[in-house]
Amino acid sequence: MTTPNRLPDPYASNGSANLADILERVLDKGVVIAGDIKINLLDIELLTIKLRLIVASVDKAKEMGIDWWEDDPSLSSGARRRELAEENERLQRRIADLEATSSPALEEREGPA
Repeated sequence: MTTPNRLPDPYASNGSANLADILERVLDKGVVIAGDIKINLLDIELLTIKLRLIVASVDKAKEMGIDWWEDDPSLSSGARRRELAEENERLQRRIADLEATSSPALEEREGPA
């Protein structure tokens, strides 16, 4: 007696698993693909490229401690606003410092008002 060679139910060939189901599983669990590319010439390393690719949902990535996109101004409007607010504060402090240091010198040159 032979048993038919069947795939597990989620990947059965009867079409019960579609691309959305597979993608949902991958995003829910996460997939890591890692690889290194090295180019050598006469035992001299010319170039090394390290590739790391993580495919996961945003929730899963945050659960793993990966949230770099939240602080990247080119990817997050909130990060850009924070960056601009910090720069604005720095510039206002510099202006206040410059005005404070230059006011006594201006008063001396202009004389009493």
